[in-house]
Amino acid sequence: MLLKNIETALNKQIRIEAESSQTYLSMACWAEVNGLEGIAQFMYAQSDEERLHMLKLIKYVNERGGHSQVTDLKAPKTTYETFKGMFEELYKHEIFVSDSINELVHITFEEKDYATHNFLQWYVAEQIEEEATAKSILDKINLIGDDKGGLYLFDRDIQQLTVNRSGPKA
Repeated sequence: MLLKNIETALNKQIRIEAESSQTYLSMACWAEVNGLEGIAQFMYAQSDEERLHMLKLIKYVNERGGHSQVTDLKAPKTTYETFKGMFEELYKHEIFVSDSINELVHITFEEKDYATHNFLQWYVAEQIEEEATAKSILDKINLIGDDKGGLYLFDRDIQQLTVNRSGPKA
């Protein structure tokens, strides 16, 4: 049985994961209409992955005797000045998600809910990977600078990154 404060915190994380999915979906749309097919494919995959993270939390809450809440979501940003700016926002967002998960882990530790604490370790490891991927992408973008040929190659390369990451995750 979940304690009420842990159920509330998990429901907050469910909303964050849902908003993350929407954010990345919006980024995919922006990239696609701007001719960045590889980036769009990467963002569509990220959106799907965040939705799976949300569903995993929903099922956990319900299985532990809680009640998952599906709430309204904050509308994501729909346009970006540059693809670099978009990836900078992605990186900041991943840090925000990591902070939120870390706070959730802290609550479960304080409440001695070791089952939920253990369940959340998957999310902790996942966020380490997500932040590292976002940082690596930003590093590559900084190497490219304003080179249009570099952007073309980057867009193709990130498509390959999507293919490599699309194995079973959640």
